Amino acid sequence: MAGKSRNRDSYNMIFARLKEHHKWFAESIPLIASENIPSPAVREAIATDFGNRYAEGWPGERVYAGCTKIDEVEVQCMGLAKRLFRAKFADVRPISGVVANLAVYSAFSDPGDTMLAPSIPAGGHISHGKRDHSGTAGLVHGLEIEFYPFDAQEMTIDVDETKRRVRKLASKRAAKGSRPKIAMFGGSLFLFPHPVKELADFLKGYGMHINYDAAHVAGLIAGSKFQDPLREGADTMTMSTHKTLFGPQGGLVLGAAEHEEAIKKAVFPGLTSSHHINNMAGKAVAFAEALEFGKKYAAQVIRNAKVLAEALSAEGFRVLGESRGFTKSHQIALDVLKYSDGGRVEADLERANIIVNRQLIPGDIKAKRNYFRPGGIRLGVSEVTRLGMKEAEMAEIASLIRQVVINGKDPKSILRKARALRKGYQTVKFCFPDGARRGAYEYVRLR
Repeated sequence: MAGKSRNRDSYNMIFARLKEHHKWFAESIPLIASENIPSPAVREAIATDFGNRYAEGWPGERVYAGCTKIDEVEVQCMGLAKRLFRAKFADVRPISGVVANLAVYSAFSDPGDTMLAPSIPAGGHISHGKRDHSGTAGLVHGLEIEFYPFDAQEMTIDVDETKRRVRKLASKRAAKGSRPKIAMFGGSLFLFPHPVKELADFLKGYGMHINYDAAHVAGLIAGSKFQDPLREGADTMTMSTHKTLFGPQGGLVLGAAEHEEAIKKAVFPGLTSSHHINNMAGKAVAFAEALEFGKKYAAQVIRNAKVLAEALSAEGFRVLGESRGFTKSHQIALDVLKYSDGGRVEADLERANIIVNRQLIPGDIKAKRNYFRPGGIRLGVSEVTRLGMKEAEMAEIASLIRQVVINGKDPKSILRKARALRKGYQTVKFCFPDGARRGAYEYVRLR
């Protein structure tokens, strides 16, 4: 009986914590740049029986029976993705942005090949990283990584220095009969468009496949408000589907028709078995929402980010990218070393129900700072924009952050103000009306 009682206690505790999490986030200001809130319509799709099924392979070529309706939804999902990004080919099966990147590595390079990518303090993602750093590209696929030169003042890749490095690298590698195979653009700290247009022809002249990791900025690209990598020279584009693109967690690979077979084989059977079919259905719903509302959403996101960055600067913070107007994306990066470090600032703000993340920034590694105590924090406005917040609310948020970080007020004294600000923003915007009947963080009980 004691064992059964413990089992029931664990069962009840799990659901109690789930409910508490929903309540907490309904009273918080969510500023994690890699997160967003899906619509109730997307949540409905991912709660369906699709999540219990297998659909290995391609629509019409499945390993399992029972996929008739799944195939119809997946074909619709691919069509929506191609329309949204004006691509000739879309594979919606990757279960994350990391898996989407692995599909490109697998399709267009071999272990031991070299890839150009941004370093993590310069904004790169761990999926682009070296084996020594347990990065996906190096650890899982065996790629050697060379970092782009980075202009910390401009907060982007240095074009001229990149050309010099590539020429030197190509010359060095020529003796071994190997040149860099992949050039990776995009990243995790991503304030400004990357110089795809400026470097594409040059890099292709050295035989490189160009991929653009749009995980963070996919919704801005879809809304025609950031840059257009597939028209600027990228061969393929990978992404996760749950950041500025407001779908469920998952991945997507886009490219030209000539890339189709290599990507399809890399995704299945190479990297996936079941591809989380319920989330695929959720992606389809989100793509339809983005086609309908994405331009207005992306425009408001960028306006909000710009205003928040300017307000934080006016409050006394050192906001990176000042020479270029702080940001052209959904993100803002702050150097907080004058007050503390990124880890402590993150923890203090969380106690005030302001949810941000610590961030490595240029200069951190040289100064021997690490990810647990970096020099910066990163903010993103994707989620608060989806909740309907606009420029006036960005100024309020900047003031709350200043009171905690600069003025050193007890976070608990700011908690009430954060809850008051959130009270009027409880439903999802930029979605079809019949998909917005429930609260954004409403806990839906099925038991």
